[in-house]
Amino acid sequence: MYAQNPAAEAALDPGRLVKISPAAWKTSARTDFSVWPARGDLADDDALLRRALAVWARPGERVSVSSTPGTPSGGPAGPPHLLYAGDIDTARVVILYDGLRIVRYAEPRDGTAGAALDFARVDGATGAEAAAVVLDRADGNVRYLTAPWVSKAAERDLSKPSAGVMDLTLTEGITSPLSSPATRAGACTTWNVLQVTDASGSYLLSDLGELVPARLTAGRPTTPKEASGAEALRTWAPFACSLGEVRAQGVRSVNAWAYARQPLPDAGGQAGWVCTRADTWRGDGSRVLAQFHTPGGLFGAVTAQAGDVPACGPRDPHVLAGVLWKSEAGAWYLLAAGDRDTESVRATGGVSASGEGNLLAVPAKQGAQAGLEGTLEGGRSIKGLR
Repeated sequence: MYAQNPAAEAALDPGRLVKISPAAWKTSARTDFSVWPARGDLADDDALLRRALAVWARPGERVSVSSTPGTPSGGPAGPPHLLYAGDIDTARVVILYDGLRIVRYAEPRDGTAGAALDFARVDGATGAEAAAVVLDRADGNVRYLTAPWVSKAAERDLSKPSAGVMDLTLTEGITSPLSSPATRAGACTTWNVLQVTDASGSYLLSDLGELVPARLTAGRPTTPKEASGAEALRTWAPFACSLGEVRAQGVRSVNAWAYARQPLPDAGGQAGWVCTRADTWRGDGSRVLAQFHTPGGLFGAVTAQAGDVPACGPRDPHVLAGVLWKSEAGAWYLLAAGDRDTESVRATGGVSASGEGNLLAVPAKQGAQAGLEGTLEGGRSIKGLR
């Protein structure tokens, strides 16, 4: 039996829960979940805490259990940290942390039937990645518990960079509700994110349907910056809705890299190429999207995508992608773009052409299928993302 193991017995004892003092983070060298204080009006409710720990150890068939991909769902090896226990909307919620995982237990206020248990992997989280945890989702909104070092919280529409932010109230680290895109159905026209501020600056976090929001960054993969800056916001705006492609996949962070600008044929103006890369907490399962944005268009279009590839990331900060595009004059073209380190681009298959530099634009037939190859500085070959 689980409870016959002495360490497991200790893990089930609410009196052994680790409760960090409210001021501990101020003198700690760490900025992670281990220095979050225990908060909430039910932090001393032993009966609630005992139920939460018992359900974590043995959920039972009537408990709804979810976990991010790659997250172990077994019981705690020893007494976990208590981060929160309290009433939120129509539920009693307990948030626990065991060094590897954030665990959320929720039960209705009027009983224990219909309890839910959620797991999220957070090993190595620090700073922005340990800044917020989802407390509750209701009526299309999400409410967060924020780190003790967060001094300000706000809501921002990522698709409208000039719209500014709407301040959220922070009550004992809990935000007022903000709109969540995580479970929205239908066409995407907006994408609201959480902006948090601490002594080091501001950063953006997006609810992707899991316990821990994903950190958003922008820039070249070797030196990404927080997505809260003006240039980063402009980069993200046409591609905000593409975050819907990586919901519920255990995503740790998503970077948007504006890697090329391309003059369009037939006086079509300039198009932008952006590569978004979503990396996960577990290491594998990354998702890379090459996206194309034409002048005047509200949103970008995904032209190529791949999983578990190093492209567009810190290990391999290069990308090459193409798209068939129709000009206003009615002519079709194959457009391709690599990052600035691309010395030449070649198209093969349904379109045969080549050009110097990182851009290629050649006439093509509607529906043509072409392969792409590029040569980087130093002579290394690169394949088109697909």
